[in-house]
Amino acid sequence: MADLTTGRGRKCPETLGGNSAVYLINYIEDPFTVSATTNEATAINVGITEVFKYTLDNDGNTLTQPTVGDKQTGTRVNTQTLTLTLTEMTVADSAEFNLLAAGCAIAVVRTRNNKYIACGITDGMSWTIESATGGSQADFNGYTVTGTARENKLAPYLDAATIVALEALV
Repeated sequence: MADLTTGRGRKCPETLGGNSAVYLINYIEDPFTVSATTNEATAINVGITEVFKYTLDNDGNTLTQPTVGDKQTGTRVNTQTLTLTLTEMTVADSAEFNLLAAGCAIAVVRTRNNKYIACGITDGMSWTIESATGGSQADFNGYTVTGTARENKLAPYLDAATIVALEALV
């Protein structure tokens, strides 16, 4: 059982929805040191030597995280779903996305408010890649990339030092 520790006041409408980038990391055990009390990532694993950045220029790039607690089973599951819409199909992207679908990469999402959120930190994410080109000239041509992970808690935010360390690996 968990007891609440604080409330939340009214927030001014000063934020933006959406995401501006995603950083993919090949799976590694314990990619971040996460505080048990604040759910903030305070360090990046020194075994991470490469991070792959994808800039998100359009709308339709979403992260949702419903968390369901079940009194009957005593469990709590947070399902993290990251959906990316990446325009223009290319040979290089096709090859890279085949690798992504075969692996279980971890994702860090940078929101339009410059918050960094780490997804799939326990077991990585499962990835689905859909390439599509529409029937008319104005239709979408590109990839819809979906990553899903099941965790015990909401995805942690990265602290300032961890953001700097992540960006240095791009």
